[in-house]
Amino acid sequence: MEVPMPNIQPHADNAIVWHDEHLYLLDQRILPLQTEFIRLNTGDEVANAIRDMVVRGAPAIGITAAFGVVIAARSVWEKEGAGWKEAMAADLTTLAASRPTAVNLFWALERMQKVIAGLGAENPTPRLLAEAQAIHREDIAANRRLGDLGADLIAGPTSVITHCNAGALATGGYGTALGVIRSAFAAGKIKQVYADETRPWLQGSRLTAWELNQDEIPVTLLIDGAAASLMARGGIGWIIVGSDRIAANGDVANKIGTYGLAVAAKYHGVKVMVAAPTSTVDMSVATGADIPIEERAAAEVLGCGGKQLGTPGVDAWNPVFDVTPASMVDAIVTERGVVHRPNAEKMANLMTG
Repeated sequence: MEVPMPNIQPHADNAIVWHDEHLYLLDQRILPLQTEFIRLNTGDEVANAIRDMVVRGAPAIGITAAFGVVIAARSVWEKEGAGWKEAMAADLTTLAASRPTAVNLFWALERMQKVIAGLGAENPTPRLLAEAQAIHREDIAANRRLGDLGADLIAGPTSVITHCNAGALATGGYGTALGVIRSAFAAGKIKQVYADETRPWLQGSRLTAWELNQDEIPVTLLIDGAAASLMARGGIGWIIVGSDRIAANGDVANKIGTYGLAVAAKYHGVKVMVAAPTSTVDMSVATGADIPIEERAAAEVLGCGGKQLGTPGVDAWNPVFDVTPASMVDAIVTERGVVHRPNAEKMANLMTG
């Protein structure tokens, strides 16, 4: 249910809040015109919030799922007592099924399950809450670190293009792609940001532009099809995006349209930077071809704001993500360091070294 959020500013850095023993999410479906928090009370409600795009962005999904485990464990402990572990199985399965592409979801659930495995019959809530809060804190710290590393790559002052939303809203705070932009702008290296609108959910229009405007960073909105034409005019130094999953060879799954943006960037001599924490790197997936790509309902493409816009009787293909080959990426920036011109060997060195 929707409730007022006392003493918490509705800012992108406060999109996921554990407050007074409850999880609150800033509802990203209604931004920027409304800023409302939703309180989540059960594991099923957390899974539905992830599935229904109340929260989105790979790191934010993982953090939210971790808090979902806390909520579910508290509930089953109150009902089952010492038998809480067995009763948790259904909630864990539901959370894992909420979104298929963002690997941070599975990374966070695996981390929480390791904690569960080490617990006995005692109340699991305090220990699981501590772990979820640690995941949240670590993500913010990672974003600030990779933000500074990414900013170091930008000669500037220049203009950049970003796609979808990889800011504080999509993470625990500060942001990945927008973390780089925030750090680079503070250093005087970025003078203008162009945000693709990002059909069909308009994350660039509704979320990225809102975040940058909050931080007083100059931002101009682009329709997705205008980016190549803008690059042709010159003055764009980098494409800076986030990622929902990075394969072992450096292939990058990100919001649909990223691949086309990278193709245009290569043609126009514009560099491509992918900013993501190492929790987004999935070394169990050899290449981008092995990453499951979520497809959502055609109605999301055929309408907008609850109004039918498409021709009745005409279907739509609605993949949520695409894969940009590693060969088209100039740098993958993580909290552990930067991988220039990524390949399998360099990614392995990053993750093991």
